[in-house]
Amino acid sequence: MKNSRGFASDNNSGIHPDILAAIEKANAGHVIAYGDDLYTENAKKIIRQHFGECDVFFVLTGTGANVMGLSALTSPFHSVICAESAHIYVDECGAPERFCGCKLLPVETKDGKLTPVSVAGHIHGFGFEHHSQPKIISISQSSELGTVYTPEEIRRLADYAHDYNMFLHMDGARLSNAVVSVGTDFKSVTKDAGVDILSFGGTKNGMLFAESVIFFRKGLSDNFKYIRKQSMQLASKMRFISVQFEAYLSNDLWKRNAAHANRMAQMLSDEVSKINGITITQRTESNAVFAILPEESVTRLQQECFFYVWDEKKSEVRWMTSFDTTEEDIMKFISLLKKNV
Repeated sequence: MKNSRGFASDNNSGIHPDILAAIEKANAGHVIAYGDDLYTENAKKIIRQHFGECDVFFVLTGTGANVMGLSALTSPFHSVICAESAHIYVDECGAPERFCGCKLLPVETKDGKLTPVSVAGHIHGFGFEHHSQPKIISISQSSELGTVYTPEEIRRLADYAHDYNMFLHMDGARLSNAVVSVGTDFKSVTKDAGVDILSFGGTKNGMLFAESVIFFRKGLSDNFKYIRKQSMQLASKMRFISVQFEAYLSNDLWKRNAAHANRMAQMLSDEVSKINGITITQRTESNAVFAILPEESVTRLQQECFFYVWDEKKSEVRWMTSFDTTEEDIMKFISLLKKNV
């Protein structure tokens, strides 16, 4: 496979130079392990500056963040309501079911987003021992289809969940892209909108390996340090995770990276929409472009510039842009599409 920038995943991108510089700077001398260091303390402070008062725990992977967060708020007899396209339902190899023991209840959506109306069919059976007990509504921001929730949409879901003594969980693997898209700040789409627990990461937006679990309600995180340890996600050299968050959230690096990725996705979407034989299937609101193209073209294109097929039945594909995608990358790919579609 060619070692070049493509559109398969924003996970394929490299590390932003500012993040690498921060890691190198932290690689001096000895500090106390397992998060009892100044780098981790400073990172938590800057996260609270962006999100408001909260409890912050750094972890190694996005799947780990999601699974541990859900575990902190559920028992095995509980259920989690999510979109049928959600990462926790499709791309985590059954980890939530295995480690939480709870049931995932998928909701069919056209755009990857949940609403109180769409989840209402799963809101029943409370107190009935023959049914799993609904406990969490989980949303992705931005969604796996690249769409973005507004603060008002999140608040409606949060209020709905809280009315039934449930929690609202947010998978924020691409939260920075969503915040830029909405034109607001982190706090407005999380704490202020009623989110109870957040998986917040930057691995897809210029960091090396840096994820976190953030609790916005007092008392919810009381046992989380034990859950993190038992889940094998307590990093001994935590400073190398923490320092990435410190650099990421300083000087608007997160915003510049996400804004660029979003802008490249919009450019790709605009150019693709001009090509006969290709149909854009979702609103391009973050750094993802979804399109249907002739099935016979997909394999040829993948050999030149690999990407993933999202829905084989419809020949729908997904193209992701990154903080390091260039306009030249876009136009080269457009030229390739014109030759092969």
